[in-house]
Amino acid sequence: MRKIHGTALVDVRAELGEDVEVGPYAVIGPHVRIGAGTRVMAHAVIDGHTTIGERCEIFPMASVGQKTQDLKYRGGVTYLEIGHDTVIREFVTINTATNEGKKTVVGNHVLLMAYCHVAHECVVGDHVIMANVATLAGDVVVEDYAVLGGMAGVHQFCRIGRMAMVGACTKVVQDVVPYTIVDGNPAVACGVNKVRMERVGLSEERQRAVVEAYKVIFRQGLKAKEAVERLRAEFREYEEVQHMANFIERSGRGIVR
Repeated sequence: MRKIHGTALVDVRAELGEDVEVGPYAVIGPHVRIGAGTRVMAHAVIDGHTTIGERCEIFPMASVGQKTQDLKYRGGVTYLEIGHDTVIREFVTINTATNEGKKTVVGNHVLLMAYCHVAHECVVGDHVIMANVATLAGDVVVEDYAVLGGMAGVHQFCRIGRMAMVGACTKVVQDVVPYTIVDGNPAVACGVNKVRMERVGLSEERQRAVVEAYKVIFRQGLKAKEAVERLRAEFREYEEVQHMANFIERSGRGIVR
C-alpha cells in the first residue's frame, strides 16, 4: 500500500510503485516515476521527466529533477534517472540535462549527503559517496565506488575514476585517475586509495599492481602517453591497471598529477 500524506501534492499523472511513501508537503510532478519501496520525505520536491528506482530515500528539502541551471538550455524534454537503493539527503539538488533528449544519471547504492549538487548531464556511477556540499558541475563523470569529500568541487567535463578519493575542500579541474587519492586547491595526486580497495574486496595482489602502476604514472617523470605504454606492456593481466591506462588515454582535460 502506498502511503501519501494528506498535505502532499502528487500529480495524478505521476507513477508511484508499491509501498511508496510520500511525506507532508512533498511535491511530485506529472512526469515523475518512482519505484517500489521508495520513501519521499517532508517538503522534498521531485519534478521534471524523472525516474527514481526502488527502495530509495529522498530526505526533506531535496530538489530532484528541476530544470538545468545551464544558460544554454533552449527548451525541450530532458531527463533524470536515479537507480535503486540510493539515498539523497537534505537540500541535495539534482538537475535534468541541458540538451533535448539527454539525461543526467545517478546510479545504484549512491549516497549524496546534505547540500550536494549534481548538475546537468552528469553521470554518477554505482556505490558513489559524496559528502556534504560536494558539487559536480555539468557533464562530469564519476565512476563506481568513488568518494568525494565535503565541499569538494569538480569542474565541468572532468572525470573521477573508479574507487578514487577526492579530499575535502579539493578543487578538481582535471581527470582523477582511478584508484588514486587527490587533495588540495588545485588538486594534486597524493597516493592510492587502499582503504576503498580493501573495503570493496580487491585482492592483495591486485592492490599491489595498482600501487606499482601509480609509481609508473606519477613517480617516474613520464609523459601520459609513455606511462600508458608501460602499463599496457607490464600489467596486461590486471584489469584494474588496464582500466587506469584506458582512462588516461581517453582524458580530454589531462590528469591530476
